[in-house]
Amino acid sequence: MIKTILITALLHTILFASFTGVVVDKKTLKPINNVTISDSIYSVKSDSNGTFKIDSKEDSYHIKACGYRPFKIKRDSNETIFKLDPINVQALYLTFWGASNNSKTFARILKIIDETKVNAIVVDVKNEYGSTSFKTSFSQANSYGADNDRTNRNIEKFIDLLKSKNIYTIARIVTFKDELQALNNPDYAIKKSNGEIWRNHDNMAWVDPFDKRAHEYTIAIAEEAAKAGFDEINFDYIRFPAKSGLKFSKKNTQENRVKAIDEFLATAQKRLRKYGVFISVDTFGNVCWSKGDNNIGQTISSLATHADYISPMLYPSGFASGSFYFEYPSEHPHAVIYRSIKNIKDRIDSSRVRPWLQYFKDYAHKKREYEKFEVNEQIRAADDVNTSGWMMWSPSSKYNLDYFK
Repeated sequence: MIKTILITALLHTILFASFTGVVVDKKTLKPINNVTISDSIYSVKSDSNGTFKIDSKEDSYHIKACGYRPFKIKRDSNETIFKLDPINVQALYLTFWGASNNSKTFARILKIIDETKVNAIVVDVKNEYGSTSFKTSFSQANSYGADNDRTNRNIEKFIDLLKSKNIYTIARIVTFKDELQALNNPDYAIKKSNGEIWRNHDNMAWVDPFDKRAHEYTIAIAEEAAKAGFDEINFDYIRFPAKSGLKFSKKNTQENRVKAIDEFLATAQKRLRKYGVFISVDTFGNVCWSKGDNNIGQTISSLATHADYISPMLYPSGFASGSFYFEYPSEHPHAVIYRSIKNIKDRIDSSRVRPWLQYFKDYAHKKREYEKFEVNEQIRAADDVNTSGWMMWSPSSKYNLDYFK
């Protein structure tokens, strides 16, 4: 018995080595608490002194802390103090069609980043139709023609350019809204009560969030984005459709819906761990004002369990008349953003919230143009409530440089 224990201990010593260090803020040199240090399988947390210890047989590790850029270290490094670079993400959305090395839209966004405080970009990697912006090595998606309309023929060049400018890169991946996947897998497409495949107002089919095959499919594409070098994976449409009377593979209850989304994120977190990427999830703006799941499987508390950042779509035009006691919420962009994030502080720290902001004309109320004042009022609100930054949504990805100076 004693011999067996000694042999087991010796094998553990041979296979696993302890790696220790201290994580500090690069600017203040103060230790950072609750930082995640991971190999491909395990994760540990730093203590209040920024100290960590991980037992692993692997050669490299990833360090992640909300509000900081991702950091990679080698086990044979002589360093013991690791300085994380703080970042307040200020991102512009780049459409699927603009995600090309030769795109004029992309060039205009780079010019804004070069001349303003904007420091990040959200790029469509998988859009609502199910197309990927670059050719991945995921054969299942490619067999459906997901790469047929790809806009980026050299993703390595694209990422290298962004990294050379120290731009924080976010891969937007549409999750359960996926015409291509549903069309090729009708057995787990969401259906109408008569058994036909259901499509929403823009004639797009969805896959069943209860079905693990739908989970595996999107996570495989997320891995491709991580391997390409993106800093963060942003899951959009990570929810059930806001539509009643549809057929799913399980009983459509709040408990089941929330569990399905939670299981998707738990699997994504596990599979993406080895890449050191952050995970963010998009939500409806009204999720900030509901304790329930709004019939779509999203609550702030459940999403925060496995996601690093929550990104509510706090478009003032998206709130109904009377919200916030305003007849026209779109006339009060600062209040909408500020109050919404303040309202969820009991469920998630503001440093883990990064809202989507409105860069498009008010479509719901007085048809107000959203220009420099409205854009900056939203940004000011995000700053005032101490978020991790913001992401700006323009459907066309056309932005006025002067708005961000």
